[in-house]
Amino acid sequence: MIQLGPPLRVASEADASELAELVNFAGEGLPLYIWEGLAKDGQDPWEVGRARQIEKAREGQIVVVDFGDGAVASLTGYPIGSEPKLIGDDFPALFRPLQELENKALESWYVNVLACYPEYRGQGLGSRLLNLAEQIARQEAFRRMSVIVANNNAGARRLYERHGYEVAATLPCVKDGWETDTEHWVLLIKSLGPVEGR
Repeated sequence: MIQLGPPLRVASEADASELAELVNFAGEGLPLYIWEGLAKDGQDPWEVGRARQIEKAREGQIVVVDFGDGAVASLTGYPIGSEPKLIGDDFPALFRPLQELENKALESWYVNVLACYPEYRGQGLGSRLLNLAEQIARQEAFRRMSVIVANNNAGARRLYERHGYEVAATLPCVKDGWETDTEHWVLLIKSLGPVEGR
């Protein structure tokens, strides 16, 4: 693992509330819609979201920016292997286009969540976390990065394109009851060039 210095650190279970909010920002409200569907009778959907983030934090999957008062931005990502995931008839319609796009980004390091509280935007935190993601990818011997964004998320598109990401594919958004202005999901890919030492 890359050595992290302040304000960067690995997320802990205590960050669950902030992480759930950040994930929901990054996902354009889709995570909350999913948590609402998973919540048991009378359960707060945010509780579902916090529990999911606690699991990821326990696995050491999340890096946060913390200036001393808690997480204000976060990065979650994972490697996509060389084999596409099977999309069976029972695969949820809402996630089908997202998985189809992931299947077009084989052998890449996937930026799953890159989010920042609105009041902390414009301070370069997104770029800092994206640079960290690329460091992790290179360390793990990946030659390219990938991310999926909503077509109407202009800020995210600008950030990734500034960092050299290019549109690789788009697919229509399947809303399946989710109220959103998103019309398409956009897969962006960046080549990292040859892996050092190979």
